[in-house]
Amino acid sequence: MRGVIYDGEQVRVVDDLEVREPGPGEVRVAISAAGLCHSDLSVVDGTIPFPVPVVLGHEGAGVVESVGAGVVHVAPGDHVSLSTLANCGTCAECGRGRPTMCRRAIGRPGQPFTRAREPVHQFACNSAFAERTVVQAVQAVRIPDDIPLPSAALIGCGVLTGVGAVLNRARVERGDSVLVIGTGGIGLNVLQGARLAGALTIVAVDANPAKEAVARQFGATHFLTSTEGVPKILPTGADHAFECVGRVDLIRQAVDLLDRHGQAILLGVPPAMAEASFRVSSMYLDKSILGCRYGSSRPQHEIALYADLYREGRLLLDELVTGTYPVEDFDKAAQDAEAGRVARAVLTF
Repeated sequence: MRGVIYDGEQVRVVDDLEVREPGPGEVRVAISAAGLCHSDLSVVDGTIPFPVPVVLGHEGAGVVESVGAGVVHVAPGDHVSLSTLANCGTCAECGRGRPTMCRRAIGRPGQPFTRAREPVHQFACNSAFAERTVVQAVQAVRIPDDIPLPSAALIGCGVLTGVGAVLNRARVERGDSVLVIGTGGIGLNVLQGARLAGALTIVAVDANPAKEAVARQFGATHFLTSTEGVPKILPTGADHAFECVGRVDLIRQAVDLLDRHGQAILLGVPPAMAEASFRVSSMYLDKSILGCRYGSSRPQHEIALYADLYREGRLLLDELVTGTYPVEDFDKAAQDAEAGRVARAVLTF
């Protein structure tokens, strides 16, 4: 079968990849579509260290092919959106309703794939850039058959992360002010999360002026190409500032642009050893800096919720899919994503 593999030196689309049958508590899914997230490219450029060779991709949707023993919530033929969160469901963090903090869901890459009889790693417990993948049952969330799978694919990472950061981590309230730095796939979902939460002023900042129209479509009330103009719109600062790029200088700007009792939420991924600085004295005005993993989400609940919001016309998904590419055109999709020509590039099988 076809798949996108990174071997430590280059990315290749291969056609001789194999995946095993699902074991107990697992599901095998025929992938229909998968979004190209910046995290996939971060594996290639070394920002996210990961063992190789690895099948990339972690934002996918498809049709269940087969299930292992004990799996009852999905069956062959079901349409599913996949999450990256292979949480155990039994530890203290899972019991507290914080599956993103489950230690069994972090840093344990499996090897369900083989190529030329040699094992190949799975990225983010998912590897959606393959015609078929095997995931833990908890990662497969059934969705209505009438949701286009290229749109449904984006729920599993970009939507969960961006919308979830607003609703779950920042807990934006009606009437709040929100600053969003970076309007890629994650930033656009932060914008629509802020809109759903009822934020009054939503300022989007992106160096690419061509992104203004889509930023406003997703919820921005103002658009700037740098943070210099933010004080004119928010004289006392923002209640919530989301950094969605992964640059330490922008993290500093997010902190500096907060109002009293404001909070900066970090969603971008800088290099693993990067360090950011801020003025300590400013924090005594009850400001906060919040990390956020995967939107602090509960995928089994929230993927179904976001699917319903999409069907009601309240959550934008189709509008995120600004470019579809057959998997063989991975290089073109990656170039368009890096150049900011697409909100989300989606690979199709």
